[in-house]
Formats: sequence, C-alpha cells, structure tokens
Amino acid sequence: MQDFEKLGLFYLGRTLDPPTRAPTDELLLLESQDLCTHAVSVGMTGSGKTGLCLSLLEEAAIDGIPAIAIDPKGDISNLLLSFPALSPADFQPWVDPEEARRRGISEPELATETAARWKAGLAEHGQDGARIARLREAVDLRIYTPGSSAGLPLALLPSFRAPEGLSDDPELFGERVASAVSALLGLVEIDADPLQSPEHILLSQILGNAWASGRSLALPDLIIEVQKPSFDKVGVFDLETFYPAKDRTKLALALNRWIAAPGASAYTSGEPLDVARMLYSPSGKPQISILSIAHLSDAQRMFFVTSVLGEVLSWVRAQRGTSSLRALLYMDEIFGYFPPTANPPSKLPMLKLLKQARAFGLGVVLATQNPVDLDYKGLANCGTWFIGRLQTERDKLRVLDGLESASSVSGGAIDRQALDQALSGLEPRSFLLKHAKKPTPTLFQTRWTLSYLRGPLTKEEIKRLTVARPEARPAAKAPAPVSASAGAPAIVLPSSVSELYVLGEAGGTAPRLRPALLGTVKAHYAQAKAGIDVWETVRLLAPLSSEDASPSWEEAERLGDRKLVSSGPSGAEKAAIPAALGNEKTWTQLRAQLASHVYERAPLELGSVPGLSGLAKPGEKPSDFAARMQLALRERRDQAIQKLRAKVEPKHAALEARLAQTEAKVEREQAQASQQTVDAALSLGSTLLGALFGKKAVSVSNINRARSSLKSANKTLKEKKDVAQAEERREELVAALAELEEQLAAEVAAISAEHDPSKLVIETLAIAPKKSDLAVVSVDLAWIPAE
Repeated sequence: MQDFEKLGLFYLGRTLDPPTRAPTDELLLLESQDLCTHAVSVGMTGSGKTGLCLSLLEEAAIDGIPAIAIDPKGDISNLLLSFPALSPADFQPWVDPEEARRRGISEPELATETAARWKAGLAEHGQDGARIARLREAVDLRIYTPGSSAGLPLALLPSFRAPEGLSDDPELFGERVASAVSALLGLVEIDADPLQSPEHILLSQILGNAWASGRSLALPDLIIEVQKPSFDKVGVFDLETFYPAKDRTKLALALNRWIAAPGASAYTSGEPLDVARMLYSPSGKPQISILSIAHLSDAQRMFFVTSVLGEVLSWVRAQRGTSSLRALLYMDEIFGYFPPTANPPSKLPMLKLLKQARAFGLGVVLATQNPVDLDYKGLANCGTWFIGRLQTERDKLRVLDGLESASSVSGGAIDRQALDQALSGLEPRSFLLKHAKKPTPTLFQTRWTLSYLRGPLTKEEIKRLTVARPEARPAAKAPAPVSASAGAPAIVLPSSVSELYVLGEAGGTAPRLRPALLGTVKAHYAQAKAGIDVWETVRLLAPLSSEDASPSWEEAERLGDRKLVSSGPSGAEKAAIPAALGNEKTWTQLRAQLASHVYERAPLELGSVPGLSGLAKPGEKPSDFAARMQLALRERRDQAIQKLRAKVEPKHAALEARLAQTEAKVEREQAQASQQTVDAALSLGSTLLGALFGKKAVSVSNINRARSSLKSANKTLKEKKDVAQAEERREELVAALAELEEQLAAEVAAISAEHDPSKLVIETLAIAPKKSDLAVVSVDLAWIPAE
C-alpha cells in the first residue's frame, strides 16, 4: 500500500474509478495547507459525513495540529472512543444493548463482533492499533460541556472579556460588540434590531465603552451598568429620554434571571472561554477540545456559539500571519448558524473568520446535511468541498450553485453537467472532492475511522467517558493544613508592612485562610548574546507556620496571575501567625534573605530552541512558546518542501513531455510497422500467386515482384526494430520518472522527519539578575486560601 504516514498529508481514503465507481490503489492524501482556505462537507444522514470529518480531525491530531470542535449533536465526542488494543472489553460499554436484544445475542458477543469488524476495517485501509496509539499520544482529547458538569465545565456566561487586537480596526470592533449584544439579548429572548432597538443600542454603548478602555465586564457588572450607566447621553438625546429608568430596570431584571434562577451557578462556573488554553495544554501539548452543546436550548447554543466565534476571531487577530496550518475550527452542524437570508448573531463572526482566518493559519471546517440552509455566497471563501450523498434534486442544485460561486471567487469555472453526473448515485462513504487548486474533481471512498462511531453521546455517557479518562480533568489539590490555633492574629504588624489577601482560582477568597509572606522584587535581567534586557517584577509567595517567622524562600511559588485585594471576607477563619512578625527587625532580615534568594536562585528562565533560533519572550507562557515553535517547524517544513518541488518540477515536467512524445512515437511506429507487415504480406502473396498461376513459371515480372517483396520484408524488419527502440526509450523514461518521484518522496520524508513538531525539544535558558540593579520593593503578610 502507498505510504500515508507523512507529515503535512491527511490520509482520508482511496480514490474511486469514475466510470465504475470501484476503489483504486491510489490513496487520497490531502495537504494540510489546503485547509488554510477552509473546507465544507455536505451530505445527508447516512452519507458517511461524520466518519469523513472525524477522519480529518484524527489526521490533524496525528500531525500535531490542535483543533476546537463545536459539537451540537454529540457525534464528535466519539473521538474519545479510540482503543489501541481493539479488545472486545474496550467496546462493550459502548455497544448498543437494543441491537444485541434485537439480534438475540449477548452484549459481550456483540462487543466481540464489533471489535473484530473494527480491526478488519482498519486493516483493509492499512491501519492498526499502533496508529490509534499514535493518535492518543499525539494530542490531549478533552470534552467541555458548558452549563453542565458532565464533561469539563466551561462557563456558559463568562465575563465579557475585552477583545485583544481589535483597537486598530473600528469596523471589526463594532461588529464584535454588536454580535455579543445580539447573542446576549437572544439568550433572554429579546428580539432586538441593532440599529433601532433601545436595548441593543444601550448594551452596545455600555460594552463598547468598557472594551475601548480595556475593561472586561462580568454579567453582574453589566446588569448594574444597565441600571446606572457611566454616561448620561445616547447620541444627542439624554439617557432618560432615550431609555427611561423604568425600562432599563425591566432589562436588568430580564438579565438578572440568569443569575437568580435555580442552578444558575452551572452557567457561570468552570474554565473561562480561552482559545489558547483550549488549543494547547500548559506544557504546550496540542489539544482537540470538543465543545459539546447538545444539552443546551436553542437560545443558549446561539449565545455560546457566537461567544466562541468571537473569541476565536480575537485570538486569530492576535497571531502573526502564516501560510501553514496552525489550528482547526470545526463545527459539526451549521444548520441555523449560517443561513442564506436571515442574520443570526453567529453569522457575522463566522463570515469574518471565513474571510480573514486563512491569513493567520486557522482552517475553518463546516459540515451540514441541509444544503438549502447554507449561505453559499459566504461559503465561496471555502477552497475545499467534500460532497456526499444528497437527499433531493433541490439539494444537489443548491450545492452546484455553491461550487459555482466558490469557483468564480478563485477565478476558475466548473463543468456543471459533469459535476451533476458525478454527484448522481453516490454510495454511502463515497464523496466528491472539489478543490480550488485542481480543475478536475476527485471521487473517493473514506477510510475506516480510528475512533469507534458509537453515535451521539448523552450527558451521562460523556460523564462516564470523562471520569474514565482522569487525565482529562485537572488534578485536585490536596487541602492545605490549617493551624489549630485559629482566630484573628493578635500581632500588630509594623507600619511598613501591608496585609493583603490572595484571591483563589474561582475569583474569591476562601473562608479559611493561612498566612504567607509575599515578597516583591524588581530585578534587571540582561544578556547581550540572547538579546535580553528587561526589568521584571518578581512576586513570591512563601507559606508560614504559626511558630517560624523564617520561611523557606526556596519553596516559594510565583504569584502569577492571581489577584490581590486589601480586604478579606467577613468572618473568615485565620490561622495564627508567628509572634516575631510584630518586630521590624524580623522584616528587615526577611527582605535581606529575599534579595539573596532572588539573586542566587530566581533567574529569568526562558524556553529556548537553538536549532530554530527560538527564544521565549519574557512573560510568554510555555504553552504559547511551544505552539509558536511547532508552527515555526511546520512553516520551515512547508517552505522546504515547496522549494524542493519547485526545483524538481521543471525536470519532472520535461520527463513527462518527453514521455508523451515517446508514447506518440511508439504508437506511430507500431502503426507503420503494422501497415508495412500488411503491405509485405500482400506483395509476397501476389508474387507467389503470379509464380504459381502465371503463364510462365519464371518471368521478369515475377522476379521484380520477388525483389520488391524482399525489400518489403526488410523494411518490415526495420519498422519492427524502430518499434522496439521506441518502446525501449519509453521504458527508460518511465524508469527515470519513477526514480525522480522516489527521490522526491525520500527527500520530502527526510524534510518532514527533520521538522517533526512532535519531536520538538525545548531547552531552558537561565539568565541571572544583575546584583547591582536588584531592589526589594516590599515583603508583606498575605493570606491565602487554606483549601
């Protein structure tokens, strides 16, 4: 079988012979770069569309390309049903009990059949359990369930975080505000026109003012501002004339229902909507994050999808441009989110992504079984189309219209009649691939998926699956010990020392607190060779016991992004603090110890990849640096392969041209030889007949004829020799072409191996601070959550 384990190529199946629709030996290998121009997959229920799209995500995962998959039905969660051992025990919890009862067999028997079927299906397409293991090792697979604890919790109502990278684009900024407000009002079932509705205009001004100043708003903050906005005019009218207080109160109450309703905490708790965090783990490992929203209402889905698209758009705008595939955004069913006439809140950010994301390496892949519900003018930005079996003639005509629009955008044209014929009678798992780069469409049959296609998963099944994969959940932190002698500390701190409170990860302070020292140091890190010359504020938290006032700064942790406040919660239980902290001399000693520690053991540590001349920026997250270096490897790989192909292409084209000429010559020589053989045979036959039946046994005429026949025979031999020489030359050219292609494949494989992102090694460059510039800003008492 043709080798398909190549970086930058997605193995999707086998091509089909157009006349017979039978599978060929040629594999369909899609270049990952092709997805930078986006893709759309269309096919009715049972067409195999889900299997095709899961295969595409599997290939991206194996290639180390992260993805966010929006899953409105629950099918994409099947990606977690991948079993390297392919044992019946792995399949048994997921087989359909109804099918077992209907067939009169036990569930273990059905699981055994399923495991055997999956193993055979994989083998038929050159795959096995080892490839499944490679998939599992290449990425982390995570299922998020906003508004539910079935999977990883994700805040459905996150803070309206100020978008980054939009300050230089007023139009895009305004569109982002408008879509966020439309989604929010849709959530509370208020049908509002962006240009005429006072609710929409008021919320847009509140949100726009906050974002323009770089301020994020949580929903409670937004509700308060609705009642008491920070401005007193809307346009030329005063606020009361435009939108009276009593009407603003009604709007505030409608929004407040989401906070006051039973179970509302499920919609506000969980991880924040952070695109970078969903694409890469803290260590920099690529992730496929599945956002399962089947359990949400239509209004909640629309709000959430719009929020996700807005966050992805902001993330995209913050990236640098690239022609290599950086990440994928996949949506399994876009019915209702991208219609041809209506304008739901999700449509505008989706259209912006289709138009702009390609320049930043984000590929958008959309799938649907309802072709008539697609805005094909928007989808004209998609360069790759996968078209499967369609339900009605109307669906086929709509798809052809879309292909025509896409071709006109790319400057090409389609043979509508030929495409119509190709789309007729497609079997399940058979698709027509139309790509902007290739004038001729390709028929192919999808490969067997590495993941078990169980069908849509319920919330309970997602919960069972997530619990079964503990690596998908963040590790629980062990409760910190609390001193038995709790109570407000009676020690009076020196006036130079502040008392601060560290907010927990959930954003609030815990009811039980333990003491720590918070040291703040300004340090100057400089190294000319690395091009580093920065001042950094180092903030260290060192826990204290109730007896010892000399903490171990070596065991201190960086404060990071955790926030500090000057007042703690009322009634909080505090552990005792050492009595020595009431003495100013103790704090002087602590400052001196902190300065020594930072100089000796708190270097500026930056990730480094010498082979790429890559160095992390001060303050850059390890995951962001790893993602940046992986993309740099892909870019180098793609550029090197393109350069190699450009170098080989002229020679390849010349050989193909010479081969075509030789083929024509072989056909010509064969035709001439064939005709000469016939002429020689006729001439010889005429001579023999004349000699046998002529009036004279030997005549001058017969002698001349015999001589002519001999010449014809000699000419026939010459023509046959010419044919043999032409055929020999053809074989030489075929061998030279095969050798060139083998050489190209070997060099491409070498380039891919050299630039494999999965083998990226990140070293640490440690830069010590300059002692003369080291300054201790303060050492304070900090209260941190005990649990």
